[in-house]
Amino acid sequence: MIRSETWAPERHPAFARVFAPGQLTFGLIAPLVGYPDTAVPDMTNHVALAVQADQAGFAALWLRDVPLLEPAFGDAGQIFDPFVYAAMLAAVTRRISIGTAGIVLTLRDPLMVAKQACSVDVLLRGRLLLGLSTGDRPSEYPAFGQDFDTRAERFRECVEILHTVTERPFPAYRSRYYGQLNGELDLLPKPHFGRLPMLAIGRCKQDISWLANHMDGWIWHQSAFNTLPDVIDHWRKSADQASFRPYGYATFFDLEDDPDAPLKVGRGISTGRNALIDLWQRQQAEGVSHVALNLKPLRRPATEVLQELAEYVLPHFPTHEKPYA
Repeated sequence: MIRSETWAPERHPAFARVFAPGQLTFGLIAPLVGYPDTAVPDMTNHVALAVQADQAGFAALWLRDVPLLEPAFGDAGQIFDPFVYAAMLAAVTRRISIGTAGIVLTLRDPLMVAKQACSVDVLLRGRLLLGLSTGDRPSEYPAFGQDFDTRAERFRECVEILHTVTERPFPAYRSRYYGQLNGELDLLPKPHFGRLPMLAIGRCKQDISWLANHMDGWIWHQSAFNTLPDVIDHWRKSADQASFRPYGYATFFDLEDDPDAPLKVGRGISTGRNALIDLWQRQQAEGVSHVALNLKPLRRPATEVLQELAEYVLPHFPTHEKPYA
């Protein structure tokens, strides 16, 4: 389903909080704690840290989908299932958008994803951003009895099914890889605001033109910073409609004690806050809409880093507040 000309995700409060033309915002990738030397984080204070991020004014909290721990991959994410965790966060947060980064759509049944996503969105009163992916761990596919080689086609079909069952009453469809509906069954609840913003997390094994015309935004991994303007320009020119297509990236992140520490870029970003502000002001001018910070390399206490970012960095890049209904 190509993005409708009547659908304007920038009017959706959860989307608008995170994405706006010419402005950069910041999100945090769960878990909100450093665990540089282990694959499994300590989730003891996860509720308090989520509340701190919400109250500090971060735009989004992103939940990963890591169903099984692969030691060679070395990261269990936030451990909890993202939809279950999002439902819990609905009870303890008030403003922050809750995103998935991303649901491994090709390992899950699309009808169940639709049911879970809409249920969570209603509990969040419309604060869900549904990020979707094909995953980056081939070993999970045989564990779930799924074919790794057809993941690109199945992803496209799943996206079509998600739109159909979440946006239409008593829909009818036939799919190649999944089931069918004949108009006699309906999926409830529907999204709080009538439609779920859907984002591509990574490339999802798709051409850029397909992503630009079927997804509401794109969050990729950290790429070479000197190529960002070209990447963003290609992404936005690939869309058939002349409407806002946000681009963001996710990165490992470590904030040093010294505010004047220079920027170091490798598999992630390590820096003091002043160089960080300079970097993000430049990237804001280049068209980056959102940066999602993965705190795994962090060695300082997370609560201290969140406080420093909120006090010194976020005022330069304010979150776009839009009231929820």
